[in-house]
Amino acid sequence: MPLVHEALQRLERELALARQEKAKLLKLVHGYGSTGAGGDIRIAVQKRLLEMVENNQIRGCIFGENWSKSDEQTWKLLQSHAELKNDSDLGRRNRGITIVLL
Repeated sequence: MPLVHEALQRLERELALARQEKAKLLKLVHGYGSTGAGGDIRIAVQKRLLEMVENNQIRGCIFGENWSKSDEQTWKLLQSHAELKNDSDLGRRNRGITIVLL
């Protein structure tokens, strides 16, 4: 189990690798905390991703709790990437994942 700063470093490395590979989307599995009640890594990753959106380092992110057809941002993404409609986490309100738009 990594510490928060280690998890954030890994996030940066994985995003850089995804950019190198010309990926347009990335599904992050960061977990939601060992007790199921929150988790410092989840909170730190979500905060960092929101900062990256604000600084135009990524196009956007959809937190797992919003990864549902009823969410406007998710619906727009599903319209342009129909294959995502088969994602096993879609509609499950899984707080342990985040979809990143590069």
